[in-house]
Amino acid sequence: MNFLKPAAPKGFWFLLLACSLFLNGCFIKSIAVNSIGDSLAGSGDTWSSDDDPELVRQALPFSLKLIESVLAATPNHTALLTAACQDFTEYSYAFVQQDAEFIADKDYPKSEELKTRAKKLYLRAYAYGLRALNSRHSSFSKDLFTDPKKAVLEADKDDVTALYWTGVAWMAAISLGKDDPNLLSDLPQAEALVYRAYALEPDYDEGAIESFLITYEGGKPAAMGGSAQKARDHFKRAIALSNGTQLGPYLNLAEAVDVQTQNEAEFVDLLNQALAIDVEKDKAHRLVNLIMRKRAQWLLTQVDSIFVK
Repeated sequence: MNFLKPAAPKGFWFLLLACSLFLNGCFIKSIAVNSIGDSLAGSGDTWSSDDDPELVRQALPFSLKLIESVLAATPNHTALLTAACQDFTEYSYAFVQQDAEFIADKDYPKSEELKTRAKKLYLRAYAYGLRALNSRHSSFSKDLFTDPKKAVLEADKDDVTALYWTGVAWMAAISLGKDDPNLLSDLPQAEALVYRAYALEPDYDEGAIESFLITYEGGKPAAMGGSAQKARDHFKRAIALSNGTQLGPYLNLAEAVDVQTQNEAEFVDLLNQALAIDVEKDKAHRLVNLIMRKRAQWLLTQVDSIFVK
C-alpha cells in the first residue's frame, strides 16, 4: 500500500505556516496574559506581610492600575477580578477613608473629599467582585437583584473570597453614602453576600468574617436584628480563630459597641489590649495589624470627644 499523499499546492504550505504562527502567537499571548494574571492575583501575601505601611501606600496604586490593565486583556480572569475587589477595598479603607477620619477635626472639607473618593473606590471594588462572581455563575448579579437570598445559594466554597470582599466593599460604600437612597436600597444584596460567605466558611482567613460581623452586628439597629451580644459572640470567635494575634477584633468591638453604649472604660481597655499585641507574631497579617495599631493610637486621642462627660 502507498502511504504517500499527493503533493499539496505550493501556496497551501505558506498559508498553513502563516495560520500556525498566527494561532500560536494568540495562544502564547493568552497564556502570557493569564500567567501574569495568576501572579498578580497571588501577590496578596507579599503585601499583607509587609512591615512598612507607607511603602505599601505608595506602591499599591501602581499595582491596582496594573491589575486593571491586565484585566483589560483577560476580562474574565476570576482570581484577578477577586484580587482587584479585595485590593481596592483594602486600599480605600487603609489609605483613603482612614485619612479622612484622621483629619476630620482639622480639615473638614478635605475629609469629605476623601470620603467621596473612598466611596468611589469601594464601588469600583464591588463592581470587580460582581464580575468575579458572574465569571463563575453567568446570571449571578441579575439573580442577586431579583432574590438575593436565593441567588447566593448558587455560590460555593470556591466563591467565598469574592463573596466576602464584594459584600464588604458594597457595605462600606453604603456606609459612606447614607444620603444616596439608591445605594441604601442595595443593603439586602450586600448582606446576602457576606452571610453566604460566612455560611460556607465561618473560619475564613482566621476569623476575618467574624471580625467584620463584630462591626456589622454591633452597629446594626436592633430593629434590623443587630445587638451588642451578637457582636460580643463574634468577638469571642474572632479572638479564638486568630489566637489573639490580630488587633482588628478589639478595635471593632470598641468602636461598634462601646461607643454606642458609651462604655469608656471598656473602650480604652480594648484599645490598650490591642496595642499590647506583638505584630511580629503573625507575619501573615502584619500589615493590617500595623494599620490597626495606628488607628488604635488615634482613637485613644479621641476619647474626650467620643464620650460624653
